[in-house]
Amino acid sequence: MDNQSNKVNNFNINDVPMVRIQSHQEIGSLVEFEDQDLVSPESLSRRKHSFHDPPHRSLSSGGSENGSTIYIRNSIAESIKVVVFSAKINILIPFGPLAILVDKFSGHNGWVFFLSLVGIIPLAERLGYATEQLSCYTGPTVGGLLNATFGNATELIISIYALKSGMIRVVQQSLLGSILSNMLLVLGCAFFAGGLVHSKREQVFNKGAATVSSGLLLMAVMGLLFPAVLHSTRTELHFGRSELALSRFTSCIMLVAYAAYLVFQLKSQSNLYLPVNEGDGQADGTSNDDEEAPEISKWESIVWLSILTAWISVLSEYLVDAIEGASVRMHIPVAFISVILLPIVGNAAEHAGAVMFAMKDKLDISLGVAIGSSTQIAMFGIPFCVVVGWIMGRPMDLNFQLFETATLFITVLVVAFMVQEGTSNYFKGLMLVLCYIIVAASFFVHIDPTSIGEDH
Repeated sequence: MDNQSNKVNNFNINDVPMVRIQSHQEIGSLVEFEDQDLVSPESLSRRKHSFHDPPHRSLSSGGSENGSTIYIRNSIAESIKVVVFSAKINILIPFGPLAILVDKFSGHNGWVFFLSLVGIIPLAERLGYATEQLSCYTGPTVGGLLNATFGNATELIISIYALKSGMIRVVQQSLLGSILSNMLLVLGCAFFAGGLVHSKREQVFNKGAATVSSGLLLMAVMGLLFPAVLHSTRTELHFGRSELALSRFTSCIMLVAYAAYLVFQLKSQSNLYLPVNEGDGQADGTSNDDEEAPEISKWESIVWLSILTAWISVLSEYLVDAIEGASVRMHIPVAFISVILLPIVGNAAEHAGAVMFAMKDKLDISLGVAIGSSTQIAMFGIPFCVVVGWIMGRPMDLNFQLFETATLFITVLVVAFMVQEGTSNYFKGLMLVLCYIIVAASFFVHIDPTSIGEDH
C-alpha cells in the first residue's frame, strides 16, 4: 500500500510540473546554444557575411505598402552610395558631362577629347567593380570570363563607334593597343607590385592556363600576319579583294576557335584553370567568405552594368569624333592616341584589379585579367569587329600593317617566355613595363601609312 501511494505521489509530482521543468531546461539549453552560436567562428563568419550581403527581405513581409516603398528607397540610396560615392576616383565623373557641354558650346576638339578621355576612366573602373560584384554570385571561372568581357566593353564600344564613322585604322590600332597594354603594362605592373610585396619568395601561378592563352594569342598573330604579308608583298590573287575575303574567312575561324576555347575552359578542362593555391584557406580552417562577400545584390549589379555601359557609349561617341581634331591640335600622332592613350583608359579597371590581386598573392586572377583580356580581344574582339564591319559595309580587315603586326608578334613571344615557368618576381614585371615604354616610344614616332581620311 505504501509503495502504491509513493507511485501516486511520484506521478503527481512529475505530471504537470515535469512539463514546466523540461521547458525551463529547453530555454536554458537554447540560451546556451545562442551564447555559443554568438561566439563560434562559423557564426561570426556567417554574421559578417550577412552584414556585408545585401538584405534579401521579402517586400511583402512588412505587411505595409508604405514600408515596402521605404525599403526600396533605402536600398536604392544604399546602392548609389556604395557604387558612386565609395571610390575616390569618382571625382572624375563630372568631366564626362563637361565634355558634352564643351562640345555643344565651343567645339574645341582638343578639350572634348581630353575631357571625354578623363570622364571615361572612373566609368571603366566602376564597370570593373560592378562586374566583380556580379562575379561573386557565379563560379570563379564564369567570374573571370565576366571580368574579361566587361573589362573589354569600353574598347569594343569605342571600336564600334569608330567603325561606324569609317575610322578603320583607329579600330585596328585601339584593339591592338588594348592587347599590348594588357600583356605588357597591366601584367608587368601586377608582377612588379606583387614581387615587391612578396619579395622574399617567387610568386607562383597556374602555367597550364597561361600556356593555353599564349597559344591562342599566337594563333591570333597568325591570323593577322598573313593578310599583312599578302598586302605588303602584293601577292594577292585579286589585289584588295583577296585580302578582305581572307580576313573575313579567318575571322570566322577565329570566332569558332574562341567558342571552342570557352567550351574547353568551362566544361571539358575546367580543373586546368583552378588556382595553384586553391584550398589553402580550407586546409588551415580559415575562410575567405568575408573577402568574397558582395556589397550589392545581383540585380543591382546588372542594373549598374547597364547604366555604366550606356554612359560609356555616350562618351565614346564624343571621344571618337574628337580624335582627328585632337591629333592636329595637340600635335600627337593618331597612331599614338589609338594604340597608347585609348587602351590605357579602357584598361583602367583591369590595371587596378590585376595589381590589387597580385599584391594579395592571387596571381592566377591577375593573369586571368591581363592575359585573358588580351586573348578575348585577339580571338573575339578583332574578328567581331571584322564581322560587324562586313554587316555595316565597312572594309574592316585583318591587315594591321607590318609594323603593328610585328609589334604584336614580338610582344606575344616575350610574354610567352615570361610565363612559361609558372613563377613571377618584380624583375620580370619591370622588364615587361620597360618593353611597353619602348613600344609607346615607337608609336610616338610612327607615321601611319594609311590616313583616316582615306577610310571615310
